[in-house]
Amino acid sequence: MASLCRDCLLTDEAGFPSPACPHCAGHRIVSHAELLGLTIAHVDCDAFYASVEKRDRPELASKPVIVGGGTRGVVSASCYIARMYGVRSAMPMFKALKACPDAVVIKPDFSKYTAASRQIRGLMAELTPLVQPLSIDEAVLDLSGTETLHGMPAAPVLARFAAAVEREVGVTISVGLAPNRLLGKIAAGRDKPRGFAVIGAAEAASLLAPEPVRLLPGVGPALARKLETLGMTSLGHLQALSEREAFRKLGDDGPALVRRARGEDSRRVDPSRETKSVSAETTFETDLTALADLERHLWRLSEKLARRLREQDLAAGGVVLKLKTAGFVSRTRAGRLPSATVLPDRLFALARTLLAREATGTAFRLIGIGASPLVPREEADRGDLADTETPKLAAAQAAIDALRDKFGAGAIARGRSLP
Repeated sequence: MASLCRDCLLTDEAGFPSPACPHCAGHRIVSHAELLGLTIAHVDCDAFYASVEKRDRPELASKPVIVGGGTRGVVSASCYIARMYGVRSAMPMFKALKACPDAVVIKPDFSKYTAASRQIRGLMAELTPLVQPLSIDEAVLDLSGTETLHGMPAAPVLARFAAAVEREVGVTISVGLAPNRLLGKIAAGRDKPRGFAVIGAAEAASLLAPEPVRLLPGVGPALARKLETLGMTSLGHLQALSEREAFRKLGDDGPALVRRARGEDSRRVDPSRETKSVSAETTFETDLTALADLERHLWRLSEKLARRLREQDLAAGGVVLKLKTAGFVSRTRAGRLPSATVLPDRLFALARTLLAREATGTAFRLIGIGASPLVPREEADRGDLADTETPKLAAAQAAIDALRDKFGAGAIARGRSLP
């Protein structure tokens, strides 16, 4: 049973003789039979948005913090103190404030969160070239073959990395170390916050067997209900199925689901995996019906989407418009652009056309805009001999971006964003 002290990085293949580190007397000890041979790590930031806000406002350290907007919006993130009151991500704000009326509510600042995420990604890149980002606050790493480079196995390298993130970025992370991506993700959620959990191959099936089927990523409420009607409420029930039974009872995806229930996962860590979507949305304080009112919000979101695309060196080959009615019915409409762009004017023009077809008297509570398909930014807004307007728009937007970078987002605004 190998042991690792997360404070001083001391490791011992035979394990420590006591619960405390024999070198520094620390008690943050990780012990596991497969500890020093595992190389797949899932890294998940702890309550990321809220942690960044508390980092920048230390007076909020002991207070419940909710990142979100408006009484009709939803919770983007909540700190662990707020979670003790039952506040969760995606919860309607009015429910969150009812559960935790003393919470400090902070409007999201995505530029700040993106900057922190980039710092963390930079530290990840120093560990291994095999880093696959999954979201702004989550990634999976493969440290196979890096032991010679770092002079130590993956486990102490990750413990050192977690300490560097706390010291240099000012937020905490949780690490799941495992033989594959699925078990790494499950492990990362077992010891939050500031956790370091290990799941080995030998124990995976027995450890997962008593867990509910919802523990598996991708098993949502609908699939969970279907499994329940078949008498399968735990992963152990799924594990007991043969491949033939799984196919007969669960269809084409049944055998793969059974393998995952046993902790099996053959996916590689792929740094080239493309971002699936980039989008921005907002929930209104009161329902909106008039096209002009909806367009003002759509323009602001188009600017936000354009900025996010530029930050990720991506461009939009098309636009997806998202609407939600006052009755919570979602509508999604899509259109292709003549050529790829990161210009908010071009994104807005297409989205406005889609919006005009829907804004016929219906009251809406939410509007959003997304880019799909995504293409490399270098393919966007090139212009040619027949299109001399695009380079002018791109130059004007570059000047606006430079002013905002220097003086803040409110330094300059387009007239269409004003009431």
